[in-house]
Amino acid sequence: MRQIKRMFRMHRIFVTQELKRMMEYKANFIVGIIAFLLGQMTNILFIWIIFRQIPDLMGFTVDQIIFIYGFSLIPKGIDHLFFDNLWMVGHFYVSRGEFDKYLTRPVNPLFHILVERLQIDAMGELIMGIALLSTTIKKVNIQWSIMKVLLMLTAIFFATFIYTGIKIATAAIAFWTKKSGNITYMFYMVNDFAKYPVTIYNNTIKGIVTYVIPFAFTAFYPANYLLTGENPLYNVGMTVVISVVWMAIGIAIWNRGIRVYESAGS
Repeated sequence: MRQIKRMFRMHRIFVTQELKRMMEYKANFIVGIIAFLLGQMTNILFIWIIFRQIPDLMGFTVDQIIFIYGFSLIPKGIDHLFFDNLWMVGHFYVSRGEFDKYLTRPVNPLFHILVERLQIDAMGELIMGIALLSTTIKKVNIQWSIMKVLLMLTAIFFATFIYTGIKIATAAIAFWTKKSGNITYMFYMVNDFAKYPVTIYNNTIKGIVTYVIPFAFTAFYPANYLLTGENPLYNVGMTVVISVVWMAIGIAIWNRGIRVYESAGS
């Protein structure tokens, strides 16, 4: 319990210092958020153009598609906000020898990497996700209950750690290869398929985004439960299971990589 309290206290200190640093450059903060908002608005415009030509997509209306899309942005945005520093491991920290500093401090290196900085432009994703849910939630006629709200919050929490677990696993590959940013990026590209109903894809793509790189459980399946109320054990329960599995895989690869890590530099 004492160790957990210490970790939370350190997390608060890191976040406070990072916010102070970012507030020195308020223009960058604002521009970053606006840039993400504009990027997401472009995607929504694309959906709107498609639905001007067709009434529905494999049984899903435009409001339901936008609801799923908005839901997908929330766990992704939370992970982006708090844990995006993992990208630096695969891109720079290992190849430039900068990871050494994390091994010389009396803090778990993975914990230190995770909480060291905030990616505040992720607020653009979160704002857009919440806005899309807010504008479509009445149109999709969800039958709310206390249980459904709790399952929604559970799904968002665990879906966030699917992203984090995958990033830990792919970032840790750099301990062997010195750089792994492209591998993380390749995995993340699959996320684009998960922003839409997986039922519109062929079986190969559906299998990949559901069971191999399971981003479908960060968006479509929990959102589908909210829309239909059907099969919470699979739609939300599997989100929990896959989150735990990927975090375990990521931490195992990370710990193994730490043991073989050799400093590098230019």
